[in-house]
Amino acid sequence: MDIGSICLLGGSGFVGAAIARQSADRGLRVRVVTRRAQRARALTVLPTVEVMAGDPHEEAVLERAFEGMDAAVNLVGILHETRGQSFTATHTELPRKTAHACRAGGVRHLVHVSALGASEKAPSRYLRSKAAGEAALRMESGSVPWTILRPSVIFGEDDRFLNVFADLVRLFPVIPLAGARARFQPIWVEDVARCCIAALGNAQAFGQVLELCGPRVYTLAELVEAVAAILGKRRAVVPLPGPFAEMQAFFLEHLPGRLMTRDNLRSMEVDNVCSGRLPGVCAFEPAAVEAVLPEYLGSRTIGARYARYRDLAGR
Repeated sequence: MDIGSICLLGGSGFVGAAIARQSADRGLRVRVVTRRAQRARALTVLPTVEVMAGDPHEEAVLERAFEGMDAAVNLVGILHETRGQSFTATHTELPRKTAHACRAGGVRHLVHVSALGASEKAPSRYLRSKAAGEAALRMESGSVPWTILRPSVIFGEDDRFLNVFADLVRLFPVIPLAGARARFQPIWVEDVARCCIAALGNAQAFGQVLELCGPRVYTLAELVEAVAAILGKRRAVVPLPGPFAEMQAFFLEHLPGRLMTRDNLRSMEVDNVCSGRLPGVCAFEPAAVEAVLPEYLGSRTIGARYARYRDLAGR
């Protein structure tokens, strides 16, 4: 199936921006739907990208968003609930509305980005809501082919995962860590985008749930230690036992920015690890954390800045 145009719901976010850039590089026409058009300002320089301001939870917005589009990608998701955003509305109801609008608007392929570990029996509300969204999408999609992507934790230059730990490593000599033994298989945001685009219109991806992971499994403590090593910092990572981990999560969820919540901690009870290699639809080897992380974290160290200054001075 030839795909010449795609609509990205939540396209101004971390993953959406990567998909928009790669799609534009391939000459695809891209419509980015976002509540705040200013967030997508950096994408407007791409020649085939159109930014549409609107709330994707409104069915009228979805109808306009999918008009004339060959494919749609739903990237809308939240890590923490707020008064204005619930897991049910974002992860369960929106996929249902999206599938319905795709069917009504003649969209020929729907790609939905969920989460690794999504299950109706998962220990966290986050993962259970993701599973409910997948089920709602399947039920509502009708004859529209769908593909569900389940990535592990996604890292990259603008992520809110390893960058958070980088900030903590810069500030504190000791890192008390809830969920230190939780296991992850991080995947680079550019590789997630590549897989998403490879799946578009690909009959092998129709009706499939594709797990997306990088090449190596780490504990959370190992990831924090890797960040510290790249930054040239010697830091002690102290795993917190159950009750203390719960106390830390409770404290952090009440701070501005909500670095962690108790629901996040419950999500980490499930290994965030793939059952195998990247699916054949992707047809490439994913990048390792060690290969990518120094490119953006290392460039922020004092030594790296001095090296850039020397280069600019021609020395």
